[in-house]
Amino acid sequence: MTHATRTGTWTIVPTPVDSPEALALHREYYVEVSDRYYRLHEGRDSTPAEIEAGLAETTHDDLVPPAGVFLVGRYGDEPAACAGVRLRADGAAELTRVFVRPDVRGTGGGRRLMAAVDDAARALGAERIMLDTRLDLIEARTLYTRTGYVEVPAHNNCQYAEIWYAKDLTADGAPEPADPA
Repeated sequence: MTHATRTGTWTIVPTPVDSPEALALHREYYVEVSDRYYRLHEGRDSTPAEIEAGLAETTHDDLVPPAGVFLVGRYGDEPAACAGVRLRADGAAELTRVFVRPDVRGTGGGRRLMAAVDDAARALGAERIMLDTRLDLIEARTLYTRTGYVEVPAHNNCQYAEIWYAKDLTADGAPEPADPA
């Protein structure tokens, strides 16, 4: 899965979630979303202790075959993006930990990553993929809608979830949009 861009090439490949580059990308992702949350709600960055505690609570067991996958995107030779896909008990796939390093945003990596996510979800047997996110993560929300996701009713009660999206992975359907009321 390679995509040429203005100044480099993106390659997206399944990678062990516990590999050093996957763990480093996951840490960058976590620091960014945590810092943004604390800045919005408390006017400060996350503390090192909060970062370490949050990372310690995060499990990766569901992002390994046969029911999950972790994708790493390389921009040129550097790991620069990631996403996790896991199969849910209902047969749908769930997208998690989507991250593109800020310095390479706008180079096509996000779209390339999302295409690889769709392929990975289909390979897991899913016909639908869903996710939850926060309203303040504008770049992620824009990426999701530009790659075919639509807002849907809540499908979980995650503490930080504020908006839910889904995408039909078959050619003949689309998820029901959320009620605008």
